[in-house]
Amino acid sequence: MVLRFSGEVTQKVDSKGRMSIPADFRRVLELADSAWESGQPITCKLIYGDHLDGALQVYGLADYDQMAEDIEAMEEGDDKEEAMQLLITQSDYLSVDKDGRVVMPIRHREKLGLTEGDLVFRGRLSFFEIWNAETYEEAVRAPMRERLKARGPGFNPKTLIKKG
Repeated sequence: MVLRFSGEVTQKVDSKGRMSIPADFRRVLELADSAWESGQPITCKLIYGDHLDGALQVYGLADYDQMAEDIEAMEEGDDKEEAMQLLITQSDYLSVDKDGRVVMPIRHREKLGLTEGDLVFRGRLSFFEIWNAETYEEAVRAPMRERLKARGPGFNPKTLIKKG
């Protein structure tokens, strides 16, 4: 069974950048870090690329390493250079302590428009996003409510899944 990031969790970040990674998300990060041992910090990758409007992305090491290998295997050219810049160059290692806490650097919190306050962690299968809670409401939740309203009562989201 492959564990994936799923769910929405609201957490707080304090003025020093301390926040807790949701427990379910930590479990996925633990499994993705082959060097991790119980009681030790978990290492993961934070992507802050210019392409991310209002959010940060966090990958477990296994999925990040696979993405890096896929980029490395690309033919030389503009697409490879763009992927390299946005996903490799504009990334940092993030260390999650044994209690599930991280200290998010101020420059990344400022990208979210937040130095302290509420954050939303949003599961996206192979990664999760971190959003300022107010931005998340405007950019994700409100538009989704409108889409669901347009689909009408009784809409079943499973109908969106197309099997190939």
